[in-house]
Amino acid sequence: MNSVQIIGRLTRDPEVRYTNSAEPLAIARYTIAVDRGDKDKNTDFINCVALGKNGSFAEKYLHKGMKIAVEGRIQTGSYTDKDGNKRYTTDVLVNRHEFCESKGEAKPAPDELFINIPENIDDEIPFN
Repeated sequence: MNSVQIIGRLTRDPEVRYTNSAEPLAIARYTIAVDRGDKDKNTDFINCVALGKNGSFAEKYLHKGMKIAVEGRIQTGSYTDKDGNKRYTTDVLVNRHEFCESKGEAKPAPDELFINIPENIDDEIPFN
């Protein structure tokens, strides 16, 4: 049996590409940071690949920082890089993914943590 379930946060927005076929197929790649749950607070970074409808869903709805659950299977592979070295890959081929928190619970993006302060704010501050 080859089955995996993980819960974690996306480390970046999914990277989506489409095949050059009569009916293009979406291929989304993303990485999830998964806490191991040990006392040292170690984290594993799991590469995921979502195809077809799952790939389109990832492109439209998944963003960096979101907490999601992924169900799928482990897929290994290898390739030769441009320097002639053999490289090995391990990915989770996504069968299904779900949101693990509501939009209000999601961590804000770093640029959402700051607001612009109006220029003449010093005149309105009651304590100086």
